[in-house]
Amino acid sequence: MSYTIDDTICAVSTPAGIGGIAVIRVSGHDAIKICDSVWVGSRLADAASHTAHLGEIVDKNITEGTIDQCVATVFRGPKSYTGEDTVELAVHGSRWVQREVLALLQRSGCRMAEPGEYTRRAVMNGRLDLAQAEGVADVIASSSRAAHRIAMRQMKGGISNKLSELREQLLQLSVLLELELDFSEEDVEFADRERLIVIAKNIREELQRLYNSFSRGNAIKEGIPVAIIGATNAGKSSLLNALLDDDRAIVSNIHGTTRDTIEETLEIGDYLFRFIDTAGLRETNDPIERIGIDRSRKAIGKARIVVVMVDSTDMICYEAVMSGNISTLLPEELSHAHYEEEAPNIIIGLNKVDILSDVDRHKLEATLPRLAGNLPDRYEILALSVKNKSGISELRECISRIAERQDATSGNDADIMITNLRQAEALRQAIEAINPLIIGLETGLETDLVAQHLRETLSTLSAVTGTIPTTEILNTIFSSFCIGK
Repeated sequence: MSYTIDDTICAVSTPAGIGGIAVIRVSGHDAIKICDSVWVGSRLADAASHTAHLGEIVDKNITEGTIDQCVATVFRGPKSYTGEDTVELAVHGSRWVQREVLALLQRSGCRMAEPGEYTRRAVMNGRLDLAQAEGVADVIASSSRAAHRIAMRQMKGGISNKLSELREQLLQLSVLLELELDFSEEDVEFADRERLIVIAKNIREELQRLYNSFSRGNAIKEGIPVAIIGATNAGKSSLLNALLDDDRAIVSNIHGTTRDTIEETLEIGDYLFRFIDTAGLRETNDPIERIGIDRSRKAIGKARIVVVMVDSTDMICYEAVMSGNISTLLPEELSHAHYEEEAPNIIIGLNKVDILSDVDRHKLEATLPRLAGNLPDRYEILALSVKNKSGISELRECISRIAERQDATSGNDADIMITNLRQAEALRQAIEAINPLIIGLETGLETDLVAQHLRETLSTLSAVTGTIPTTEILNTIFSSFCIGK
């Protein structure tokens, strides 16, 4: 990415294609001057900031050069998105109009903006830090109310403010240690080591909590993974189709029909979920089916919610429910899985209750409330008839309720959930850097070495918000932005 902050840039900031309105954003030192050169209407150079004006875009070098009638909104720096003088031209959404206006602006002194360049300029001009800039990208990409809520809090500085507090505490420690180094010959101790240990451990605890929030935050951002598992012909694919209200997965009475994982997203309430229909768990000599079963096991390990489909007409399963012996309903892969994060919530779906005898169905319905009350917190059990779509709405509500419990955005630390892998990695490095600092303080390490560990901790923590930005970090972040933002 070539980059200079000295020139004036332009780009369409609205989605590509035909629409009622397209917004062309012009930003830079000469933004107002260049727009005035193609503008017929009240002079933009005389306009107050944050005001809108009706006029025409005209190529003044040709006869009948009017391209479009539009509204120009003026934002004067530093109180603009980029921190520079900015003009937003709301033209009609014709592709031809957009193309001609951009060409005219470039002939008049603009260049086309690169991906993310407006937001990058906002960072370089101190309007945003890196964490806030990534929040901007997350707001644009948010696909659920919960993801949007997290992104908005990040964009408004929730993460940045919390990290600034921690960084300020580290800076205070640094000042005290540097003073000791300056007066090392006098053998003066400015910092109480016991107090420093307590402060450093508190900071480490906060960093660890932030780092641990990444698994929840990323799941909400990308879609909470829900694995649908169970034996062959238990109704897994039928359940996926019922949840989506679409024939997405092939349904058959033939064992082993589903040989690979099928993934679809669905928004329920405030959350986006990634439902993963898996191959039936059973012993098989079919090498292709075995590959699908292996993928099913991996899906279990990654899932935050697992729906275990059980055939209630199987008398062994039925008797296990009636006796309260729920553990026998869980496949071995779930009981002994090595989860990538914490153990998932488990929903046991007792399917095919519609073909139970009336007596057995009534017994089951009477048993379930008592059984549900005795289950551990992360377990739920529901009666389903996927064929008749009975219990599907209750299952949706159950899944949404679990997501609300897992969502830290409803707690006191709502503004400090990490959703970005780069931020999580920087926090991990900060934790690794602060550990030897604490050990050094506890073991009486020489002050200059302790101070060096502290500097390394400050450096890694600063990478989250870009207090000490590098060109490589900036290029990586903004290359993923759309042009016009």
